[in-house]
Amino acid sequence: MTDLESNLRSVQERIAAAAHRAGRDPAEITLVAVSKGQPAEAVRAAYDLGLRHFGENRADEASLKTSNLPADITWHMIGHVQARQARQVVSLFQAVHSVDSARLARRLSRFSGEQGKQLPILLELNVSGEASKYGLAADQWPSGGVQWDALLAVVREIVTLPSIQIQGLMTMAPIVVDAEKARPFFARLRRVCDELAAVFPQVTWRHLSMGMTDDFEVAVEEGATLLRVGRAIFAPDTPIWCQVPRSTAEEDR
Repeated sequence: MTDLESNLRSVQERIAAAAHRAGRDPAEITLVAVSKGQPAEAVRAAYDLGLRHFGENRADEASLKTSNLPADITWHMIGHVQARQARQVVSLFQAVHSVDSARLARRLSRFSGEQGKQLPILLELNVSGEASKYGLAADQWPSGGVQWDALLAVVREIVTLPSIQIQGLMTMAPIVVDAEKARPFFARLRRVCDELAAVFPQVTWRHLSMGMTDDFEVAVEEGATLLRVGRAIFAPDTPIWCQVPRSTAEEDR
């Protein structure tokens, strides 16, 4: 058994165990292998082991891989997207997790329409309030007020746009040594999603993209449907805080 095969089996077993602890069906959860920084050969090896969903942080890097890999791969954009990159992102990806403004949504809608696509998107929320993180502000929920009204206004505009379809929310929890400390942020995203579903019942709020290498089991227990896992699949599972400075630590994005 190769290291990749062993790593992947371990991750899948941990996902299944976490799902069972939460009374969930593991089949509800999609593992998105974060292939940032990995060569196409590594992606192909993971594909040969059964993975079909891969996440990339940068469109330029993804463009070097996608054309040389099987067409039935679903490519997820999980990194920050600048508005000027929207056309390329629409061309390369089948889902975008990181929509954090109405302006970006408008551009994705425009280029999706031009390309005859209906692009699934997730709204990225910053539920921790960390200035270093992207996302629509949602750290003051459930207090409501100005922040909640601003979020509703953005969602209200995006749901009217053609050629894109909101399918849920995404967040990044703070990087912590103890995964349990990430739990409140995952729980907050789930509760915000429930509130948005009550306000916008026309949207199918089916996905919560949350959980990375160091906290994905807790994310599963809190309702994640999309897990963004990179290091635990492609590299030894060394805690990320032992590897790199905080400023560059968000490898799995």
